[in-house]
Amino acid sequence: MFRTGLGIDNHRLVPNRPLFVGGVQIDAPVGAAAHSDGDVLLHSLCDALFGAIGSGDIGEHFPDSDSQWKGQASRFFLEEAASEVKEAGYALVNVDATVILEKIKLGPKKKEIASQIREILRPYWALDADAVSVKAKTNECCDAIGRGEAIGAQVIVLLQKLSS
Repeated sequence: MFRTGLGIDNHRLVPNRPLFVGGVQIDAPVGAAAHSDGDVLLHSLCDALFGAIGSGDIGEHFPDSDSQWKGQASRFFLEEAASEVKEAGYALVNVDATVILEKIKLGPKKKEIASQIREILRPYWALDADAVSVKAKTNECCDAIGRGEAIGAQVIVLLQKLSS
């Protein structure tokens, strides 16, 4: 049995905050405005994993109204999501992710980001290099992302039920 999950996240970009994408700090003059570290890619991946097993979304698991999550590294959220998926009896088959960012170019960092995601997930699943795909797109100057005011990410995952 297979299951898919889709995750989408967006954050405003503000000065004087670090920018994290897929667990990698990006050299940029702005970062995501968020309660946690604002890593849209890892947040989207969490939502995709939670959604694939019918377990809600990242906001239900780690609400921004709870001060314990303030400034938390999104890696922690992904580790918790992966643990829950594994406990539910599923293996991650692959991750396909797209980051949407207008002015800051991620091209040179895509392989590092994919590698970092595989490294975070390594305690749960051994993923081949081609099992995590990270793409970077612009929004062609449309909306807040296109004006350089925001960052977005979309992730889809495929899970396979492990035999008991």
